[in-house]
Amino acid sequence: MKLEEMQAKVGEGLGASDWFLIDQARIDAFAETTEDRQFIHVDPEAAKATPFGQTIAHGFLTVSMLAPMMARMDKPAVQMSVNYGFNKLRFLSPVKSGKRIRGQFKLLELIEKRPGQWLQTVEVTVEIEGEDKPALIAEWMFQHFV
Repeated sequence: MKLEEMQAKVGEGLGASDWFLIDQARIDAFAETTEDRQFIHVDPEAAKATPFGQTIAHGFLTVSMLAPMMARMDKPAVQMSVNYGFNKLRFLSPVKSGKRIRGQFKLLELIEKRPGQWLQTVEVTVEIEGEDKPALIAEWMFQHFV
């Protein structure tokens, strides 16, 4: 999609991603990769005694799932895009092991910062299947080069 076509979608929803299973194997692999082995993530027996009653995903695991969620959304046709960061990122509800999550995306802004360089801001809400409260909400920014 051309940048000008994408710019016309500011304020509109871009759609929902596929559902992704956040099972204990994915949580354990993330714990090993990041060396964050806090019991609430990796020890099902100890996690039973917490208010959650079971293990939960790392918040940053949920954030890391934004990339594959965004992969299927409409994107502008550019030479290269890079992750620019977040304006806002809030964890609202834990993702319990065995739950599925998906992203809902809305284009907030797409502006040309300088010739050939565009800044895109997308609001993403990560839903937890079967739950009313989302896992997180964020304003995610990308820099596009044409």
